[in-house]
Amino acid sequence: MSLLFSATKLGQLSLENRIIIAPMCQYSAEAGKATAWHRIHLGQLALSGAGLLIIEATAVEDIGRISPGDLGLWDDETEAALASVLEDIRPWATLPIGIQLGHAGRKASCAVPWEGGEQLSAQQGGWQTVAPSAEAYQSGEQAPHALSKEELMRLKQAFVDSAQRAVRIGIELVELHAAHGYLLHQFLSPLSNKRDDEYGGSLENRMRYPLEVFQAIRDALPDSVPVGVRISATDWVAGGWDNEQSIAFSQQLAAAGCAYIHVSSGGLSPDQEIDIGPGYQLSFARDIRKVVDIPVIGVGLITDPQQAEQALHTGDTDLIALARGMLWDPHWPWHAAAELGATVKAPPQYLRSEPHGLKGTLVQNGK
Repeated sequence: MSLLFSATKLGQLSLENRIIIAPMCQYSAEAGKATAWHRIHLGQLALSGAGLLIIEATAVEDIGRISPGDLGLWDDETEAALASVLEDIRPWATLPIGIQLGHAGRKASCAVPWEGGEQLSAQQGGWQTVAPSAEAYQSGEQAPHALSKEELMRLKQAFVDSAQRAVRIGIELVELHAAHGYLLHQFLSPLSNKRDDEYGGSLENRMRYPLEVFQAIRDALPDSVPVGVRISATDWVAGGWDNEQSIAFSQQLAAAGCAYIHVSSGGLSPDQEIDIGPGYQLSFARDIRKVVDIPVIGVGLITDPQQAEQALHTGDTDLIALARGMLWDPHWPWHAAAELGATVKAPPQYLRSEPHGLKGTLVQNGK
């Protein structure tokens, strides 16, 4: 029997298989509000046969957006827009839907990737960014405002408010974004955190604010809603955040009630030197998995079904997340099930799509 297509749980949430659709920014919102693009994008992915769909990084306040096109969940208007999208998707899809909540910190106020991705000036529609310290992401950019303790408390409440909005519109899982060089990762890394108070300096201090934000969200939500965390296991820069520190952070998260650790890497510094290859981040996931008693999600150039299956058999990870691979092939789980001799749910409207010789791969999802 295929491990990839075996059932599992994240906290109290049951998944029909171990394929996760990772959050993928679309830069297609309007003032933080979901648009018709999100209906198209999330709608097709919700019919993919994956075990879980996690909505893209969603800002908890307007200045937390990476770009002006980022999705948000900070007020009634952004909540209503996303609720409307989900109302159209849910009648046709059976998989659970989660959301990743984050704040871009010093990496905010940038143009969308297809327009260069550079930091925007105020004249271009940009805004003042914030961070643990007044350290710009790269030379030539405006330095961020260093957050005061009072501002940190307000921002922590913004994370809680967004999480509660998510649950109110039926989101079944919340993922806290502490990866890819965004605000919570900026607190973790000594390359970006130069504070001299209780939120900077030692590893214990640098972990403090991300742990406080996690705990506040966990305390505010029902036990039925799992709260997980995505981390960058390493900055890929000497003297920066690394997997040894990630292990310590993961242990603290597990002790605080974290449902899972989603292991990525990089994004904190333009000086990163990444050794990229198939499954290049799985070794980080494996090391973390050895020391925590909660599920670990592996991600990173996992494109082949046999590769994904092998990663589960060897104990590298408990679940497999795909991002770009799902955009390239939105029916990747169907094709993986066919290759691995498994079955996967599909809408009845699509059941006749099975090629000859693969009949029985798709089973009706009941919608």
